[in-house]
Amino acid sequence: MIGDISPPVASIPGSSDPFAFDLSMCFMLNIVNRDFIAGRYVCVVVVEGNAQAMNPKNLLPPLSTVATHFGTSGLSVALATGVTHPLDVLKVRLQMQHVGQRGPLLGMTGIFLQLMKQEGPRSLYLGLTPALTRSVLYGGLRLGLYEPTKVCFDWAFESTNVLVKIASGAFAGAVSTALTNPVEVVKIRLQMNPNAVPIAEVREMVSKEGIGALWKGVGPAMVRAAALTASQLATYDETKRILVKRSSLEEGFQLHLCSSVVAGVVSTLITAPIDMIKTRVMLQQNSGSVRIYRNGFHCGYKVIRKEGPLALYKGGFAIFARLGPQTMITFILCEKLRSLAGLHKM
Repeated sequence: MIGDISPPVASIPGSSDPFAFDLSMCFMLNIVNRDFIAGRYVCVVVVEGNAQAMNPKNLLPPLSTVATHFGTSGLSVALATGVTHPLDVLKVRLQMQHVGQRGPLLGMTGIFLQLMKQEGPRSLYLGLTPALTRSVLYGGLRLGLYEPTKVCFDWAFESTNVLVKIASGAFAGAVSTALTNPVEVVKIRLQMNPNAVPIAEVREMVSKEGIGALWKGVGPAMVRAAALTASQLATYDETKRILVKRSSLEEGFQLHLCSSVVAGVVSTLITAPIDMIKTRVMLQQNSGSVRIYRNGFHCGYKVIRKEGPLALYKGGFAIFARLGPQTMITFILCEKLRSLAGLHKM
């Protein structure tokens, strides 16, 4: 379970000669016993059903294990994205209603009917290619970096409390978004333009707005990703720990489902306003006229002043309708894929 990776260490079952080594990335392996011995860390892991000590000459896990760790994370996010992508398109269209002015808003059903009538069913999958590409890269990094980051914080501060989990999630989310922001920009542009082609859209953006356009909105995007990953993973992690401790639920589908539902609700409430600001900043054009928003904070200020505070939650229901199921699918799939790959449970 994600919540229990503390610096201690162990002795080999049936052996009086524990093998000591400095703490490393045991997070991808099944730790069966740990203890702190003579100021050094010992870690016993399960390898093909047998308890073995980590080799001190090879503190990092094998490359295949690292690839599987990040690969299962990326694949689970990509599959969840494919299922919920139409809701993401609706969310973007909802957020772009009446930019800079007040007015009656269409709900998710109204936007859906409008899309069906004007652009057809295909419009619900606008931007799917960059969305899946981003899911594999961003999702793999976001989920994959959480545990090693938590191990490092645990090593440094000797604690795995909820604040460490929040900090680990925020770091993993921010770094992942900074690296994959160009794909997110292209995805959002395609969702607003049914006739655009990904490569052509990138070329047009770079020629008209410069290479920096691919990192447009990276500030709000990093803040959102940090908030999303921190709230999503820390909530899931902590909810699992509490449910296992205080209820009759055990490791399995029901525990994963309950924990992911809680994580989906919490992460939606925290990230909906940031997501709306990120969308507005990414979609504004640089060429020709003066930009509407100078940065994320300026965007938030203008939205509240001209459209009202509730405008920050434009598309909020669509965000939950997408993020809730996506969170559940992501965690349940990730847990299953990791189990099939022989990795430890989240």
